[in-house]
Amino acid sequence: MSKGFRQSQSFLHTWSGLVLGWVLFVIFVAGTIAFWREGLNRWMRPELDRIERPYAVLAGAQRFLQHKAPDGKSWFIAMPSARSAGSQVSWQPQPQPGQERERGRRGRRDTQALIGADGLPATVRDTRGGEFFYRFHFDLHYMPVIWARWLVGLAAMAMLVAILSGVVTHKKIFRDFFTLRRGKGQRSWLDGHNATAVLSLPFHLMITYTGLVTLMAMLMPWAVVANYTDPDVLFDRLFPSVEEPVRSGRAAPLVDLTRVVRDAERRFGAPVGSIQVREPGDAAALVTVRRASSSMLSARTPSLTYGGVDGRLVWQSPSPGAASQTAGVMVGLHAARFADDGLRWLYFLCGIGGSLMVASGLVLWTVKRREKLPDPARPHLGFRIVEWLNVAVVGGFPFAIAAMLWANRLLPLAMAGRADWEVHALFIAWCLALALATALRAARAWTVLLAATGALLAALPVYNALATARGLPTTLAQGDMTLAGVDLVLLAFGLAFLATARRVGSHRPAAKPRRRARTVREAVLEPAE
Repeated sequence: MSKGFRQSQSFLHTWSGLVLGWVLFVIFVAGTIAFWREGLNRWMRPELDRIERPYAVLAGAQRFLQHKAPDGKSWFIAMPSARSAGSQVSWQPQPQPGQERERGRRGRRDTQALIGADGLPATVRDTRGGEFFYRFHFDLHYMPVIWARWLVGLAAMAMLVAILSGVVTHKKIFRDFFTLRRGKGQRSWLDGHNATAVLSLPFHLMITYTGLVTLMAMLMPWAVVANYTDPDVLFDRLFPSVEEPVRSGRAAPLVDLTRVVRDAERRFGAPVGSIQVREPGDAAALVTVRRASSSMLSARTPSLTYGGVDGRLVWQSPSPGAASQTAGVMVGLHAARFADDGLRWLYFLCGIGGSLMVASGLVLWTVKRREKLPDPARPHLGFRIVEWLNVAVVGGFPFAIAAMLWANRLLPLAMAGRADWEVHALFIAWCLALALATALRAARAWTVLLAATGALLAALPVYNALATARGLPTTLAQGDMTLAGVDLVLLAFGLAFLATARRVGSHRPAAKPRRRARTVREAVLEPAE
């Protein structure tokens, strides 16, 4: 019974990991990069200076919005910090008669701006920055969001099944973690897979489960449907806010937002993350200040609302219930916005381990089954498709990311739709990787893609030093470790990919001894195995 159970778990582990393994790899890689999305937001806008006076930037944002949308329906200001790429602001115009306001909307591209360190609107290259990887790891791209999130949710469930069944299947997994045999083919891949799985096993369980929690209302909507017929009622329960003000028609100057933020920080005992102004320029204006998510574990942060004219506190969010607080903590654990640099590095390294775990599992599938093929040099079509996808995804997605980063540097600054073409460059390069995977032998395709990725990544810091004012020598001299860290990580990954390409290119599989055919006499007289 025990043996049968373990065999069934092995089957479950293998196929749950393979069927959605390529999606899982992409999610893991993009999500791992997203842990440093603030740094990438700055790195992909080298024209921006580091913010050293956040309140001066906030004052500049208020001046800009008072000039741009003095009678807007609402303003939104992301509180700047030394880690952020300026202050992102957006505004919503007053709705036209008969036009209903969209809840939670923060503006289109033409109702957004970026305020730089000098408090003025920044003229920078159009880019999605690190936000692309954050959104991509759960919204994907080129497909409806609802479909993407269902696919990501199914992949996360498959990941959870693969982790739990893997622990059951590999009964010696913790002992094997201390064994790493090199140059042993299937055994080496299994050792590497076990090591990357066990080393970060608590992280893998946490990040997978909390990822499912973020999608629980979509994946399991029955409790919501049974208790809330009106989605607005549920929204108000989960995200309570002061009653929407009604514009009075009496003009009144807006309170100094810097003074409001300072008071809110004193009451929170923590920094502010965002400011929302409703009905600015009117006597009924309200200013809602929300605590920074980087200052607490829960992603559902408290807020305070002030009168927009006198700056007097008029409302504060109630303490969340146990269920809401638990959900907020789960989301906070997953996003790691609360983490300081040390813990963020730990998340990042564990994310790399998870990416390697998925990648080694995918490759192990082909290594293990190639040895069982009647003619390993001429595999059947199903095997070849898996091998092509392994090369195109595991080897091609990092290559595509490197191409996107180069597109950020090389595309013309005034190009229309520049941010979209950075993303298009990623997928064009990814399609090229798939073409190489199908046109070349697997070993050759691996070598070419790994070497190209390494060369592209390692050359980026060199280009930055020569062609921008934010090169590695400059950022190190200024103590700007956010930008310097991005360049150093790119250089480290570039060298690692080049070393891996060199090892893959020089690897020669040992010839498998051919089994001597038995004679008729041996076949008759010897017992069957």
